[in-house]
Amino acid sequence: MSDHGYENGRLNLPFVGISTFAKRPYVQDWDTINADVAILGAPYDFGTQWRSGARFGPRAVREASTLFSFGHAGAYDHEDDVTYLPGNVRMVDIGDADIIHTDTLNSHANIEAGVRAILNANALPVTIGGDHSINIPCINAFEGRGDIHILQIDAHLDFVDERHGVRFGHGNPMRRAAEKPYVSGLTQVGIRNVSSTAKEGYVDARKMGSDILSVRQTRALGPKQTAARIPAKSKVYITIDIDAFCPSIAPGTGTPSHGGFLYYDVLELLQEVTKNHQIVGIDLVEVAPDYDHSGSTAILAAQVLLNLLGFICHQNPPG
Repeated sequence: MSDHGYENGRLNLPFVGISTFAKRPYVQDWDTINADVAILGAPYDFGTQWRSGARFGPRAVREASTLFSFGHAGAYDHEDDVTYLPGNVRMVDIGDADIIHTDTLNSHANIEAGVRAILNANALPVTIGGDHSINIPCINAFEGRGDIHILQIDAHLDFVDERHGVRFGHGNPMRRAAEKPYVSGLTQVGIRNVSSTAKEGYVDARKMGSDILSVRQTRALGPKQTAARIPAKSKVYITIDIDAFCPSIAPGTGTPSHGGFLYYDVLELLQEVTKNHQIVGIDLVEVAPDYDHSGSTAILAAQVLLNLLGFICHQNPPG
């Protein structure tokens, strides 16, 4: 194919080509991952209790991320005077875990296998959901790898133990995580208003090591003081439910809750957390693009992820 005179190859605009995450290389064989960061799609949404549709989240976020596919030069931030995600950051997209319709446990097992493959390659796993139940296999994959602390950014506590025999839906992941001996604690921010968890859930969560903050409490503390509540030197896994954001900017989700965070509420918190903690894994969940025909929810998700990865790689440069 002709390069049409461009000295450095194709122009490769965002709307050209295949929509891998940030237009980074696709790795089909999970035994050959060689990267600093690896993206896994987890298009599972059978754990939802109301509106489904997050199975299309990985595709939507990948497509939105092409807007930020800034190539080898990285992204210069004039406020921080830093070029984030320069060309020496090796990021790959390993595609999606296979989902078996109506089969939660085997679908979750396939997601866990993808995260384990990334960890075995010494790369940072970034999983795009899917509903929040996909966090369960993500955390399962960390067994035997030392203690981790979970930072959850979410409107809902997700600490239900069991309802009518359901233990692995999108209302259960933080309870399942807290039960793990290698999860040292949880910091749960953004929790607000009418929630899917009864008072007993909050009592149980605090007994099991949770620090719970609403949007207003988080804003009152500010990003530095909120980040400082996470135990020093802990390895942190970050799980972001897109409904943590106000539906005025993120309507494309199954369970919207007004009064949520705005963009910089979350971005500044994430930047502070990366300054003093090692980030060992990330998931971003509950983007259901059919509820937002503008596409802005998926763009928000992609922008948050890429900025977060920029912060992480700046604090811990490759090599």
